[in-house]
Amino acid sequence: MRQTHYTPEEVAARGEALYAERIRAEVEAAHKGKFVVVDIETGNFEVDTVDLAATKRALAKRPDAVLYGLRIGSLVAYRLGRTTRSCASLLRDVAGEGPGPEHATLR
Repeated sequence: MRQTHYTPEEVAARGEALYAERIRAEVEAAHKGKFVVVDIETGNFEVDTVDLAATKRALAKRPDAVLYGLRIGSLVAYRLGRTTRSCASLLRDVAGEGPGPEHATLR
């Protein structure tokens, strides 16, 4: 895997923009609740009920792809215990930058 020149925030912004502008209308009605993984450089995407399966297919097509994933029709991709986290928040954690402002604790 190559080193990316994108920050986690840039990956999230590009992925969200591509999803909103090109992908949402195509996938939301038929695939709500599934994962979509977007190649932020090409706009190509994969949909699956399992995020890792979609990721593997995207990487099989373009091994050096910079990918962004989200759950179709949801504000967050994953729920961790009683906490809801967005993909951008998870990316910041991976980069060692902390959860960020969209980290919300459920009551």
